[in-house]
Amino acid sequence: MSYHYDEKIDGELVAHDKAAIVAQLRARLPDLDLLHEQEDLKPFECDGLAAYRCTPMLVALPSTVEQVEGLLKFAHAHRIPVVARGAGTGLSGGALPLEKGILLVMARFNRILELDPEAGIARVQPGVRNLAISQAAAPHGLYYAPDPSSQIACSIGGNVAENAGGVHCLKYGLTVHNILKLEILTIEGERLTLGADALDAPGFDLLALMTGSEGLLGVVVEVTVKLLTKPQTAKVLLASFDDVEKAGRAVAQIIGAGVIPGGLEMMDNLAIRAAEDFIHAGYPVDAEAILLCELDGVESDVREDCERVDALLREAGATDVRIAADEAERQRFWAGRKNAFPAVGRISPDYYCMDGTIPRRELPRVLNGIAALSAEYGLKVANVFHAGDGNMHPLILFDANEPGETERAEAVGARILALCVEVGGSITGEHGVGREKINQMCVQFNSDELTLFHALKDAFDPRRLLNPGKNVPTLHRCAEFGAMHVHHGALPFPELERF
Repeated sequence: MSYHYDEKIDGELVAHDKAAIVAQLRARLPDLDLLHEQEDLKPFECDGLAAYRCTPMLVALPSTVEQVEGLLKFAHAHRIPVVARGAGTGLSGGALPLEKGILLVMARFNRILELDPEAGIARVQPGVRNLAISQAAAPHGLYYAPDPSSQIACSIGGNVAENAGGVHCLKYGLTVHNILKLEILTIEGERLTLGADALDAPGFDLLALMTGSEGLLGVVVEVTVKLLTKPQTAKVLLASFDDVEKAGRAVAQIIGAGVIPGGLEMMDNLAIRAAEDFIHAGYPVDAEAILLCELDGVESDVREDCERVDALLREAGATDVRIAADEAERQRFWAGRKNAFPAVGRISPDYYCMDGTIPRRELPRVLNGIAALSAEYGLKVANVFHAGDGNMHPLILFDANEPGETERAEAVGARILALCVEVGGSITGEHGVGREKINQMCVQFNSDELTLFHALKDAFDPRRLLNPGKNVPTLHRCAEFGAMHVHHGALPFPELERF
């Protein structure tokens, strides 16, 4: 298939023909690998959210910064949209390509450029896997703290784009708290350094602005991360509850007592059974909910905190509390939690993974609301939470082959996100907005706030060529969304009409 869309650029009529674009790019960047045949493009038609698919016009696989720079300058000059992609593990459609755009795949940027154990930093390319950083730092007694469940596969550039967290972000923070410096390229191919090797940098905090910007403002080509010293010891308590609300209240009691666990995770019965069948982690399959609470630090402090948390859990109504007997059991406990998503995939033809954040005190109310929605729509929901910081991941089970079930799953998801906003939370925690939640942005933010977001976008990308149609909806879209009183499904994308 060949695409044609002509327009005048600087007074000259330019033909945007797919074959011509490929030919011009190869002439300008002869060493750049380009994919343009239909069968080669198919593997790139979606990210981890497979519900949305689109075959890109072409895929670029650069291996040098100079190639990325040249590609972006070409795209800017010819008004061709560009979507950057890392490992493709994102769950919000953020790396969904465009039919008339270039998909810029950064997977070949997979080298750790420098690891300085004395300074406690590592300079890495954006395609380096999250877990690979900790593996490289381990001989020095160091590690990289953010640990998304997909850390074996997800790339650090994608973590920056989504401001990813993980099961230990309660104590150690999200990506934004664990990076010092970014090297990025703007859509015009200009290289910028954001942040510094020092703890602070002069000027506006553009490092924080870029982290979580979902590929709308620039393309990351290098990341400097902080490395932490491995704790002397770490213990995990597994608490069983006969009631989900009791487990929710226990979370608030632990934090309220001044204990900040390394990780504090919650799973309901459906998630427990799925994970246990898959991983054999030793979970109590008859429990309505479990809490995993990891305490780390020096031996004496951890021992004391374990005693305090054990008492708090029992006081909150835990039917059983046990501490992992050794490191192998601790790893099994966490393996069950980190494999909850694929475990649920074994018991349902399809599932829709949501990502919202709520105040901890609202956990019982939101869990009740999710249960009510599950019953109303006739779809099971497995609940997995970063309970300590209120980041929830309900997994809505459905069968895409059954007429109407996909739409019902989307409706449940949209109403869960609306409930998050209603209780004072957010429509996302770490998965981002992407294309998936663009309607819900209209629920979260008012027109003045959205106008400010568009102004920030225009400051970096006035032609709106980087990942257009994602993350920030147009005011027209929000007006249409509100007028139609739609709580699910896809509306037309006016911001994509020219692409």
